[in-house]
Amino acid sequence: MDSLPLYRQLSAHYVDAIHTGSLKQGDKLPSLRSLMRLHGISLSTALQLCRTMESDGWVEARDRSGYFVRRPRRLAIAPMEEPPAGVPPDPAQYVGIHAKVSDFVARRRQLPEKLNFSIARGAPELYPAEALRNAMTRMLRQQPDMLTIAAPLKGHRQFREVLAQRSLRVGMAISPEDILVTNGCIEALNLALRAVAQPGDTVAVESPTFYGLLQVLESLGMRALEIPTSPQTGLSIEALELAIRTYDNIKAVVVVPHLQNPLGSVMPDAHKARLAQLCERHAIPLIEDDTYSELVDAPTPPRALKSWDTGGNVIHCASLHKILAPGLRLGWITAGRWHARVEMLKYAQTRNNEGLSQSGAGLFMATGAYDRHLRHLRSCLKTQREQTADAIAGYFPAGTRINLPPGGLQLWVELPERLSSSRVFDAALAERIVVAPGTLFSNSSRFDHYLRINCGWPYGEAVDTGLRRLGQIIETLMGRGDAGAAAAPLPMRPASPPVPIQSPQGRQLQSSSARAA
Repeated sequence: MDSLPLYRQLSAHYVDAIHTGSLKQGDKLPSLRSLMRLHGISLSTALQLCRTMESDGWVEARDRSGYFVRRPRRLAIAPMEEPPAGVPPDPAQYVGIHAKVSDFVARRRQLPEKLNFSIARGAPELYPAEALRNAMTRMLRQQPDMLTIAAPLKGHRQFREVLAQRSLRVGMAISPEDILVTNGCIEALNLALRAVAQPGDTVAVESPTFYGLLQVLESLGMRALEIPTSPQTGLSIEALELAIRTYDNIKAVVVVPHLQNPLGSVMPDAHKARLAQLCERHAIPLIEDDTYSELVDAPTPPRALKSWDTGGNVIHCASLHKILAPGLRLGWITAGRWHARVEMLKYAQTRNNEGLSQSGAGLFMATGAYDRHLRHLRSCLKTQREQTADAIAGYFPAGTRINLPPGGLQLWVELPERLSSSRVFDAALAERIVVAPGTLFSNSSRFDHYLRINCGWPYGEAVDTGLRRLGQIIETLMGRGDAGAAAAPLPMRPASPPVPIQSPQGRQLQSSSARAA
């Protein structure tokens, strides 16, 4: 907390007061002069404090009266229901996702995008581009022949040393020799699956799950067995136990224990311990995709699933794609008892990774600047998630549900009256707004009435306008709105002198810095 700017620390203090009931809805915050006197702060800091609480949705400004506590609209939305755990899972499937993903990608490329809510990464300005450039320049000066000498197969030594040191924070005791650098987490997952299973084998996955994993399984000719997954606690251990009793050919389990994509759930430590023990007892390899743990809103990342591994049965996969630099395809795998086989498969599949990005990232990650970057990233994403959730609560029809996760880049949104997200995708795409329909996240159609909404871009007029338009589209498809209004441009309130902001595609838009009414 002390590392946050003072206005952020004070904002958290007053939000805590709202949570505890010391400040209630309708109560007035202390005046700017009172805040200056109470906390010994400047007028500028007092203004930042109030404006931060206003942008986060906790207070509202009233002309000539001050700031008053309000209940963020997102808190009024009902939580998502838990999935049934006592029903045997559907038969495992080979195919289904490639066609859906291909259609999704091809159709969204037909028109130039105006707003893209379908991606799962942050805006470029959230990442330390200059620091990484400086680190790589420094490494090239120290080792001018780096670009002409192949890196070791396992990866750059310094980078692996940093990863091994940081793994101690999440309960893993591994050496640099246990780590193999990969082309992102997706290659790590490919290697893990190829090491433990063969074409035709069944692999248990979360449901819903990241469509990229379903694509990998389909490409490898493996069957995906979807296990019910809680929006709060992750993969259902009870449902997995039932699946193991029902099917005798499950060759692996793949989970994202922290900020699961797309749900955003975080598995409690007790669940992780049970899962590791269950898979060990049945000799089923457990593959952990730990891409998002550094984005959990906590002083330290949650304990890794592999920290409960006593016999090398957990394969740990991770990457820097979401947390440090989307432009670097830097991932790694710690494969336990399958280490030698994974190393051989890596050699056969892609050989060595290039060394410059590894050395530059390792140099930066070894400094305190890396943790400062992570704290700043988490803080920005939290604000953006809450602003997006508040907008959805205000603009989408009654009956909408949101799972607001404790970190990460996205929201999982349940549409009212089981409205088809495929229909929403079609209608929104016609207006150059891209969303990720729930059908992408399962081989079945059970998630057709869900959307995944990205929160990685700073909340501004363009994002607000897009969400409002999306709400109108949904209203129209449900028969609650006017079709003509849905096709018309959104009205904009009179703007203060315009300032340039960035759309999710990086193009400058002329817009007010104030949020649309």
